[in-house]
Amino acid sequence: MERSALRRRALAACTATVAVGVLALAGLTGSASADPAPRLATPTTAGTDQLSPGLLAAMRRDLGLTAAEARDRIGRESRAAAVVAGLKRSLGADFAGARLSGDDATLTVATTDAADAARIGRAGARAVVAAHSLAELDAAKAALDRVALRKAPKGIPVWYVDVATNRVVVQAARASTADAFLAASAVPSEMVTVRQSSEEPRTFTDLRGGDAYYMNGSGRCSIGFPVKRGSSQSGFVSAGHCGTPGVSTSGYNQQAQGSFQGSTFPGRDYSWVATNANWTPRALVNGYGNGDVTVTGSTEALEGASVCRSGSTTGWHCGTVQQRNTSVTYQEGTVSGVTRTNVCAEPGDSGGSFISGSQAQGVTSGGSGNCSQGGTTYFQPVNPALQAYGLTLVTNGTPTDPTDPPTDPGGSWAAGTTYAAGDVVTYGPAGYRCLQGHLAQPGWTPPNAPALWQQL
Repeated sequence: MERSALRRRALAACTATVAVGVLALAGLTGSASADPAPRLATPTTAGTDQLSPGLLAAMRRDLGLTAAEARDRIGRESRAAAVVAGLKRSLGADFAGARLSGDDATLTVATTDAADAARIGRAGARAVVAAHSLAELDAAKAALDRVALRKAPKGIPVWYVDVATNRVVVQAARASTADAFLAASAVPSEMVTVRQSSEEPRTFTDLRGGDAYYMNGSGRCSIGFPVKRGSSQSGFVSAGHCGTPGVSTSGYNQQAQGSFQGSTFPGRDYSWVATNANWTPRALVNGYGNGDVTVTGSTEALEGASVCRSGSTTGWHCGTVQQRNTSVTYQEGTVSGVTRTNVCAEPGDSGGSFISGSQAQGVTSGGSGNCSQGGTTYFQPVNPALQAYGLTLVTNGTPTDPTDPPTDPGGSWAAGTTYAAGDVVTYGPAGYRCLQGHLAQPGWTPPNAPALWQQL
């Protein structure tokens, strides 16, 4: 009980620190943020009574929440995600991001127009006015990503859009390194915060995480989530750095399992493996003796939402979503579009499942630190992987609305072709320029491989 209380006080202190940072932003108006934050209406508890005992136990250990508090928080987070989806549509270009804070998952929505504050308040969220829209911040980060695609920056491990401070945060070992990176991207300095960091992210490939699988009988990684392609082909998504197309896999029992059909790394960090008929996909995440977790969908969690990771090296560990749309530099190159969390992980957890409540979030990519002293872990969101390869997430034990693989839209791009930087192709009605040389693989279509292709 004393340990749980300390964790709750620590979370509250962090929330207070974030709140002070938000109020200090240039361009905030007192009228939009002076009133006490409204509370979201009590969410429905439908589905929260079915949460895994293992997940609840991990949230108690890592977040200091009782089972009842964990169920309440997940319910609030689910409702908040729906509220934000509606506000994002109605605010349009003014939308400047949203986040959750505190054990009660208080929702804050930012806008660039103070006139939107009343609308946000009526939706049950706290409104703040920010200097930059989320679209502007995303565009600034995309400019940094383009520089990193040409050459992964040394001494700059991570950069991301931070909706809490309304800035793009660049972590760097030295200020001079960050200055050169920013100069090459032409991103305005007023949109960027540079933070000193000695972080050295790495991928987690060497051992197993989640349900283990083996690549060509040697290295080990983890199943992310079972999927279907079309109406009959089963398989799973995992991390891209675990294998390349054609690499065979065997399961945790060393029996023949399948082979990689598509893989992207670096640039992104996702892959998919097609399995043989001996393997039946289940909508479950390994609960390590505490009850498996059922997957019911893949609704993206907000910044500040609780998230848990399953891995055979370290079991269940939980934390919160820190920032989406993060870029991280590993030894192998830069990966963009991952989500930054304060969940710990260790070698062997690569490819394993990140889940929030019953909603699939992504597959473990890499990070720094460990589960003895704490660390930072990045996950590749699952929805872009599903879209890239024409896959359907398996939920509740059966695939949801299985569809056939996407049809060929026509054009000059073709899998199996070797492309050099600067080559121009067409895919459907659009033209694309190659950003880095590669051998085209199924699933690496130009619209779904921004690390490789730029639309003209």
